[in-house]
This record gives sequence, structure tokens and C-alpha cells, in this order.
Amino acid sequence: MQPKTIKILYWVFTILFAALMIFSAYGSILVNEDSKKLIHDQLGYPVYFIPFTGYAKLIGAIIILIPGLKTIKEWAYAGLFFDLIAAVYSGIALSGTLDPMMTFMLVWFVPGILSYIFWHKKMKLDMLEVK
Repeated sequence: MQPKTIKILYWVFTILFAALMIFSAYGSILVNEDSKKLIHDQLGYPVYFIPFTGYAKLIGAIIILIPGLKTIKEWAYAGLFFDLIAAVYSGIALSGTLDPMMTFMLVWFVPGILSYIFWHKKMKLDMLEVK
């Protein structure tokens, strides 16, 4: 794969993943009715936990968009994936099945995984360019 293609794919998947996470963070930060219904009423998490997850997703999404920051970016990716995994697991644990909403949540993993893979490929390219 060409270096330019790797960089383009990295940015496409990273922007898409960050946008999805920022979109999901927005309602949590505001603690709107939709986030209360999902996170508190359906999944059973306390209301005070809702803005915490929203701010954490927002910060993580911003961090993955900033070039550099290797170690903290690893933590940001991990945190964002933990959030997604916890949401899907909680939904499955409560319903006992993979319902359509939780299946849709699995789609959010795809740009995140591809962003992470292409970030590592981009870092290898960047290291080769420095030499």
C-alpha cells in the first residue's frame, strides 16, 4: 500500500471514529433525555455517571485527532474501546440477546479498529521518513 494511501485512510477512519464518539458524547455531556433513557433507564448506570462518560469520550476523541501524543493516544483508543465494549456488553447482559440497537453499536467498532491499525502503519511510515 502506498504511503499516501495509508495516511489518507488513517485520517478518514480517525475523523469518522472521532465524529461518532463526539456525537455520542454530546447527549451525555448535556445529560439529555435520550442519554438518560439509554444509560440510566435501560442500562442501569447512575445519572451522575452520564456526563463523566460524555466528557471522557470527548477528550479521547480530541486526543486521537491530535498528531503525535503516542502514549496518551494509546490510552485514548483504549478508553474509547472500553466505552464501546461496556455499552454493547451491558446491552447484551440486560436483554440476553444481541438486539438491533446493540448490533448497530458493533458498526462503531469498525472505523475505530481501522483508525488504530492505520495509525500504527502511519507511525511506521513516519519513522522510516525520519531516517
